[in-house]
Amino acid sequence: MNPTEELIRNFQELVAQVPEFVQPFVVMLASTIPFVEGEGGALVGMIGGLNPILVGVAAAAGNFLSVLVVVVVSSKARGAVVDRRAARRQTVSVGAGGSAATEGGYVGTLEEVPAKPESKGRQRVKSWLLRFGVPGASILGPLAIPTQFTSAIFVAGGASRGWVLLWQAVAIALWTTAATVSAWAALTFIVGI
Repeated sequence: MNPTEELIRNFQELVAQVPEFVQPFVVMLASTIPFVEGEGGALVGMIGGLNPILVGVAAAAGNFLSVLVVVVVSSKARGAVVDRRAARRQTVSVGAGGSAATEGGYVGTLEEVPAKPESKGRQRVKSWLLRFGVPGASILGPLAIPTQFTSAIFVAGGASRGWVLLWQAVAIALWTTAATVSAWAALTFIVGI
């Protein structure tokens, strides 16, 4: 037995000690972690010796649940920011001649504060969003950054929650299926387990 087979067998013995009905939840929990996502969760489940279909469904569900939470929170945060900016603009236009406001101790203009430079992954996702729209950027997004970050960028940019969730679900299903099938094929035909 080569070292890879031995490592996989030992991991499968460890997984076998966990109650059978809990095993898919472990895969689901692993899939909620950014950078692990459905692909990594599927790999963990496949190496653990679980049923490929069960692994794929659990991994995709865990990843989607984390994306759902991120989209809801990002949407609420964006709504609060947009409402606050609208209230400030209204206060400024009514208040101090349109250039400054003094309400609540705030004195100054409403110019944007320069933000720190964006990461290369974020820049790539934004360019994909402009080029391919939410569908294309959702499917290509996991190549650059995790789906949780991608969906937050989309919602913060003003994309519809429903549209983002739909296309993130499609992307998660595609990538998780590809990872599950690849892991199954590698374990079956290359490793021989």
